[in-house]
Amino acid sequence: MQPRHDLFASGSTSFTRGQRLLNRWWRRQSPARQDRFVTIGPLVSVLLFLAAIISAFWYLRNEEIEREIESVRRDTEIVQQQIRLRLIESQEQMIRLAGQMTRRPIDAADFIDQAATLGRERPEITQIAWVTAERERKASHSVSGYPVEANPALDPSLPALGRASEPERAFGVARDLRQPVYSRAFVNPAAAPVFQLQVPLFDGSRFAGVLLAEYSVETLLRLAVPDVVIKRHTIAVLDDQAREVASSESSRRSQIIPRAPIVHDAPLAPTANGLVVRGQGWRTSIGLISNTLFWMVVALSGLTVWMLLATWRHMRRRGQIQGALVQETNFRRAMENSMLTGMRALDMEGRITYVNPAFCAMTGFSEADLIGARPPFPHWPPTLIDENMRLLQQELQGRSPAGGIEVKVMRKDGTQFDARMYVSPLIDSKGHQTGWMTSMTNITEAKRIRDQLSASHERFTTVLEGLDAAVSVLSVQQSELLFANRSYRLWFGAEARGHDLLAGPNAALRFLADQDDMVDSLSGLPTEELTEAGSDPREVYVESLNKWFDVRSRYLQWTDGRLAQMLIATDITARRRAEEQASRQAEKAQVTSRLVTMGEMASSVAHELNQPLTAIANYCNGMVSRVKNDAIQKDDLIAALEKTSRQAQRAGQIIHRIRSFVKRSEPQRQRAEARTIIDEAVELANIELRRRNVELHTYVAQRLPPLMCDPILIEQVVLNLVKNAAEAIDVAQMPPQRRHIELRVVPRHTPEEGGVIEFSVTDMGPGMKEDVLSRMYEAFFSTKADGLGIGLGLCRSIVESHRGRIKAQNLYNGESVVGCRFVFTLPVDTALPRSEFPPAAAPSAPANNTVAS
Repeated sequence: MQPRHDLFASGSTSFTRGQRLLNRWWRRQSPARQDRFVTIGPLVSVLLFLAAIISAFWYLRNEEIEREIESVRRDTEIVQQQIRLRLIESQEQMIRLAGQMTRRPIDAADFIDQAATLGRERPEITQIAWVTAERERKASHSVSGYPVEANPALDPSLPALGRASEPERAFGVARDLRQPVYSRAFVNPAAAPVFQLQVPLFDGSRFAGVLLAEYSVETLLRLAVPDVVIKRHTIAVLDDQAREVASSESSRRSQIIPRAPIVHDAPLAPTANGLVVRGQGWRTSIGLISNTLFWMVVALSGLTVWMLLATWRHMRRRGQIQGALVQETNFRRAMENSMLTGMRALDMEGRITYVNPAFCAMTGFSEADLIGARPPFPHWPPTLIDENMRLLQQELQGRSPAGGIEVKVMRKDGTQFDARMYVSPLIDSKGHQTGWMTSMTNITEAKRIRDQLSASHERFTTVLEGLDAAVSVLSVQQSELLFANRSYRLWFGAEARGHDLLAGPNAALRFLADQDDMVDSLSGLPTEELTEAGSDPREVYVESLNKWFDVRSRYLQWTDGRLAQMLIATDITARRRAEEQASRQAEKAQVTSRLVTMGEMASSVAHELNQPLTAIANYCNGMVSRVKNDAIQKDDLIAALEKTSRQAQRAGQIIHRIRSFVKRSEPQRQRAEARTIIDEAVELANIELRRRNVELHTYVAQRLPPLMCDPILIEQVVLNLVKNAAEAIDVAQMPPQRRHIELRVVPRHTPEEGGVIEFSVTDMGPGMKEDVLSRMYEAFFSTKADGLGIGLGLCRSIVESHRGRIKAQNLYNGESVVGCRFVFTLPVDTALPRSEFPPAAAPSAPANNTVAS
């Protein structure tokens, strides 16, 4: 459909072309015919106008109907897409739940907890049930509030209301096809239209039942239909027999009289269960004959015809008047063409004989105030009468300069403005000079702008001279320093050597290394691409000044057209030194934290070392006794020595591991594997866990991508989080069933961070208070009586220095806190292709490290 403004534009062009042809035809007609056409022509034009208006009404009415049809179709498809997205997301969550139930056996209580979580996220799901292959309901959860036993739809073996066979049919199809199946719509015991999604469960290759979710059609429609769509149209859901199941009609703000309804149907994908989304609209236009605007146009057309007849009677009288006005009109047209320029005519004696409206508007004086006035004129400032009199005499003598005269003019209200006057002689038809014509232009704004530009340039120069940063502009072709502010001259003098030192050699040539075309005559440099391209800031060290500078550069076209490079160099020496000092302090804090951790674990380490040392002493004493009594064989002696050696190696490994952990070293980013980091951290954590009688479960996903990090620092974060969790459990004296910690390492992909590896430490302790959660990263804040308050703050600094994130949250069961979870993420090293990733360790079950007290 062609847009309305395009129709009007094309119509205007056609009208102009037709008008030119009509004028040409009119000039060829005789006066008698012209008189007849003067009366008939406008009448025909009015009739054609009336026909055009009727056609326009008809066209707009049809266009409105088409727009309403398109609006109904668009809104129906929007609702269809919204419902489809919600169903797909719910189906994916059900499939994931079914996958978890297949991979890891769960009991009815765990299932109800997960079903409750899913129900809170998806209000359209009324009930979720776990049905076995024998059609027995093993567990179920009602989301909508009515009792589970009162709803036979949960058990496909029982008859349902409405379509009694729909749950049974869906159960059989899911069992046979081994894939999720949607049932047809039926009415549940609460008299609400619903349909079911049944996801099959498998025990190996054996069919083990279904995971059943029941959807409320009315709730799904209410959640999926936007308010703006409800205000415009009625949206309904129909079943396979074209019966209305649910509708948005009850939420409409006003009732519309149904006339010629517009309907559009769309299948309720992806269910393929016979449900259809129907959008319905109404034509708001009324009939052409009953349109009030139409009759107003007809009435106005009739009035126009009457006025045309009245106008024709005055045309002859008008023609007589026109002849008398031709001479004066020609005279005034010359002045009115320069409406913005004030025109003033003087006779030979200096008396004002004519002023145009523009002159009156400039000065504020009326034509009666000025015509006939003699010097001094009313628009002369009182303080400049003598000067203006001299200029007037110069003007009357014909000695005014060709470039005009700049004068001061006073308005009637007393204000003044600057003007420029140009003078030319007035010559009559006989060739005699009768006076002077003066044109006057107000130049106050132009002068003000010129003064402002001058002042702005002065202020700009003052600002640049006052900057602490060095600003310089260098010509690319001639290497000539075009501009340098005070800071640049103070540091580098007035030479271009400092600019080259900050920009680096051949900066423009490096940028143009890959450019082949668009090269002009400016030393072969593509001016357009250079001036449009930006430049990343970089830090430069100037050895002669012992300073660091943050340098930002850009290419621009200088005032004379030459290509130039502008540099802004900011002294960041103090910031760099502060960063170096902060880095050294952070390294000291990291080592201090590791020493504190080892100090807190000193008793556990001593107990861990005491076992191999005691074994070594026992082996040695036994061998000495048996050697003295000559009661040991060579093989027994070798076996005892080997056992002694193994115990000594075990003690040495513990000492070496602790020395590696607490050793002061520079942070080193290197390629590291998450599994190796976890193994090293768990080895140290086991000492503390055995002392506190806490069980640790670890899970590391297979084929994790490598990390570019400092493994000792990440190991320190993991150890700190595990140790804090064990201490929280032990201090709270949790019962045995809650004395365990879960350590998980899995890959994740988020829109904000992209590909990351997620480390999570979950305990079943008492959790943390809300005020502690908000302050736990503050320096020297600790909930322990003897704590230093640097552990979690240091963990956060380490994680963020690796471009990762860390967060903590309490775990709830209803209103009760059942534990705490710390999660931090690290970005993966994407520089290495997936095919070159090192092979992951073989999959293993989660390790259970338990030590009796």
